[in-house]
Amino acid sequence: MATLIVDIETKGKDWKELPGITRAALTHRIDRTDMQPDEKRRKLDEIHLRTALSPFTASIISLAVYDVERRSGAVYFVSDTPDESFEIDGFICKQRTEKEILEDFWEGAKDYDVFVTFNGRSFTVPFIYHRSITLGVKPTADIAKQRYLTKQHMPYHIDLMDEFSFYGAMQHRPSLQLLCGAYSIENPSVLGGEEIAAAFAKERYRVIAEKNVGDVQAITKLYDKWLQYLAPTSFINSFL
Repeated sequence: MATLIVDIETKGKDWKELPGITRAALTHRIDRTDMQPDEKRRKLDEIHLRTALSPFTASIISLAVYDVERRSGAVYFVSDTPDESFEIDGFICKQRTEKEILEDFWEGAKDYDVFVTFNGRSFTVPFIYHRSITLGVKPTADIAKQRYLTKQHMPYHIDLMDEFSFYGAMQHRPSLQLLCGAYSIENPSVLGGEEIAAAFAKERYRVIAEKNVGDVQAITKLYDKWLQYLAPTSFINSFL
């Protein structure tokens, strides 16, 4: 079995850089609503802040992967400094353009049987696919298949948010931080997701890479818990 943990960091594009048709699609309901100027401004500000969450209004600025069986990891990050590289906790960190990040990811992805993410079905995987389409990078693996693990076949995609919330059956879907606290898993992540854009603007690329590494390390430990306590027998047996 070859298992790859995957996590990304994203940054919303400057509002003025978005095509007019995109801006109009995001604001048309507000523009057509009769509301007070202060309320309208608040709603527009909320939309601007959420651009980092959509592959149609944002880009990938860091992608971290960890090979569980080989115990080796890497981070590919966007930086203004060409050929910048360093190491964080055994993760090799290399500067890339967003397109190169995706090319490197898909080149390695074809060799894996299992992909593990946290909120990957709703966020990470669609983001990677849509940004690949935008930049003309062809996927090499089918990792957006059936949602339910018992209906999947290789390559599997295990979304730990889905697994630990029993596919949304829980009233509140737990965050990565909440699960780490509950299971005494250290999450060395140094930034909150909302702080990524500010860090990028200040050219704190290493800090962003460290956040990405921290999340992947936490996801890896959470995956170990899942394997021990929640993994379906059919999944375990498929690798025996």
